[in-house]
Amino acid sequence: MTDTDLVRSELVAPRLATGYVLGRGGARAVPDRDWIGAGAGGIYSTTRDMARFVAALLGGGANEHGSMVKPATLATMFQHHHQPDPRLPGIGLAFFRSDAGGHRVVGHEGVMPGFNSQFLLAPDDGVGVIAFTNGSRGAFVWLQTELGRLLRRLLDVPDEVVRTDLPHHPEIWGDLCGRYRLPERISDLRGRVAMGAGAQVFVRGGRLMVRLLTPLPALYRGLALRPDEEQDPYVFRLDLSKFGTTVRVAFAREPGVGTTALHTDLQLQSLYKQPATRRQEEVEA
Repeated sequence: MTDTDLVRSELVAPRLATGYVLGRGGARAVPDRDWIGAGAGGIYSTTRDMARFVAALLGGGANEHGSMVKPATLATMFQHHHQPDPRLPGIGLAFFRSDAGGHRVVGHEGVMPGFNSQFLLAPDDGVGVIAFTNGSRGAFVWLQTELGRLLRRLLDVPDEVVRTDLPHHPEIWGDLCGRYRLPERISDLRGRVAMGAGAQVFVRGGRLMVRLLTPLPALYRGLALRPDEEQDPYVFRLDLSKFGTTVRVAFAREPGVGTTALHTDLQLQSLYKQPATRRQEEVEA
């Protein structure tokens, strides 16, 4: 990777791209700042160098230019090291994991003001894709989805969809309904920005719904929880196609206790069920 550096060295500084924000008045350049990203894996690089990096990942840690890690080390990095629920793919060592029609997929994204990037690869199939943009509205959401669709085309597997052929199970809805909150830790800043007040599962119009307790109307109004597993009625999928994606939701339960948590594959966010207050019980009744 001859055109890559962790800092704004003389190698990369003269050729830095400009990031843009697209608005009603057109493209507006994002103020150039020397963001501190090295500690989070941030780098300055080119599409050519990133393609070499992905090729090395697909080659067991090596490409025609040499080896960067041992195959056994790379395999360990791809394995899940945090998996809040066994029905979700979990995350490896800096590699988000997913599944595409039975094919193992790993990847990671880059998000900075004015810039979005993503790579996804199916290591068992030798297929990888990368994408970069320096001025696309909402790319934080849709870029990974569209790249995932491209990877599925290359693997010849169908797109991930919200199923409509599975039966609902109203007999368990009472156990699922209630309020769920993020765990009490201050380090989860991105999660707290997205859903700081948590979520509420409820029934409306004969449908099981979930809403984020957020000022965003589209998320507060509620989204239908659609069954996603034939043999497991506690697994659902949210249709977020208007945002370019779907989200898998798995409810965890404990014997003698009932539902205890709500886990999602959206950045592996987990929310934990809160004891119902007397007022909530009266409203739900």
